[in-house]
Amino acid sequence: MGRVSPLPPPGPLRTLAYATLVNSVGAGLWLAGGALYLTRDVGVSATSVGAGLTVAGLVGLTASVPLGALADRWDPRTLRAVLQVGQAVAALAYLLVGSFPAFLAVAVPEALLAAGNLAVRAALVAAVGGPDGRVHAFATLRAVANLGISVGTALAGIALAVDTHRAYQVLVVGNAASYLLSAALLLRLPPQPAGGGVRRRPGTDGAPPAATRPGALRRGGPLRDGWFLAVSGASAVLSTHVTVLVLVVPLWTVDRAGAPPPVVSAVLLANTVLTVLLAVRLSRGAERAAPAARKLRRAGLVLAAATPLYAVTGVLPVLPAVVLLLVATAVWTVGDLWHCAAGAGLAYDLAPPGAIGAYQGADGLLAGSAQALGRGLLTLLVLGGGPVGWLVLGGVFAAAGLAAPALTRRAVANRPAPQARPAGVPG
Repeated sequence: MGRVSPLPPPGPLRTLAYATLVNSVGAGLWLAGGALYLTRDVGVSATSVGAGLTVAGLVGLTASVPLGALADRWDPRTLRAVLQVGQAVAALAYLLVGSFPAFLAVAVPEALLAAGNLAVRAALVAAVGGPDGRVHAFATLRAVANLGISVGTALAGIALAVDTHRAYQVLVVGNAASYLLSAALLLRLPPQPAGGGVRRRPGTDGAPPAATRPGALRRGGPLRDGWFLAVSGASAVLSTHVTVLVLVVPLWTVDRAGAPPPVVSAVLLANTVLTVLLAVRLSRGAERAAPAARKLRRAGLVLAAATPLYAVTGVLPVLPAVVLLLVATAVWTVGDLWHCAAGAGLAYDLAPPGAIGAYQGADGLLAGSAQALGRGLLTLLVLGGGPVGWLVLGGVFAAAGLAAPALTRRAVANRPAPQARPAGVPG
């Protein structure tokens, strides 16, 4: 029988999973209750909260590449622990917010730390998992994170039900405490090598691998690596499936399918349960660029296949519409999981071995930008266009997936050639 628990066997990955679980419980607390704390308890208007989070999110993306590159030079375990302590301080600072300017002054540095931490986390996952296990590790942690967010969301419901100043303060402190506990768990890991786990091979002349020497890295880093950016851009288009699921589908479910609001919770719960159960299994075979690109193509086509299912729910009676919403979400989740595994495998394998953090930062920058822009564009496309909007979205996903293998072949063919040492020069 296969493992039922999403936690991996004892070892460094399990320690990292515990740190992720704790951190994601805090994330669930804040995702469920943060906006209500700011509007109901602090008194910032909902419009101001939305605008502030958008501005902070876009500014925060600028930290992805620099902090990812820092993880290529420093121990990513220690660097991530330091960033999480900083995030704990930022989270606690929300207790001092009393106006929109103060909210923005906290939200911007918090977003910078969060975006940089994602790139550093990717470098840490690569170091812990190694070249053959990093995609598996990535999928494992995604399953664990979904479980933790679900727990945090349920706990936040208690504070939201009480709906008092003290209850909201406990919610904020709980989020901050999760960062500190996660940082402490990270420090139980052994120190990790910088650069995504690149080590000298035993028995060589002592020189670092050719691809990690300065001349082997593309000048200008990942933001000058056009074919990598093209592959990452295709993956970023598909990454908007997150925005569709958490923003567009709930609005469509209530406004166009006519389902009662609790159905939204059932749809999101179905996605969470399937992610916990299937994330690791569906990640297999994405460790190298070519098979990962084929999996990305499959993901695009599966996401595209789910869009007409969602579209039809707008013209069905409520009960069949609810059943079809759940079916469509199950199909969507398979595409979602294939995309996440394939996107991670491509971003890892197309990066030079000594620059995994920087390349993951660039990948996160594109994905974050696509999701930020997608909130408005996708809502307008689907809710404004109705079933036709869904079909257009499906065409975009299919095109992005179909383009991935060809773009990946070009990216592999245009990798910088390893530098050879001149004859007679010792390592």
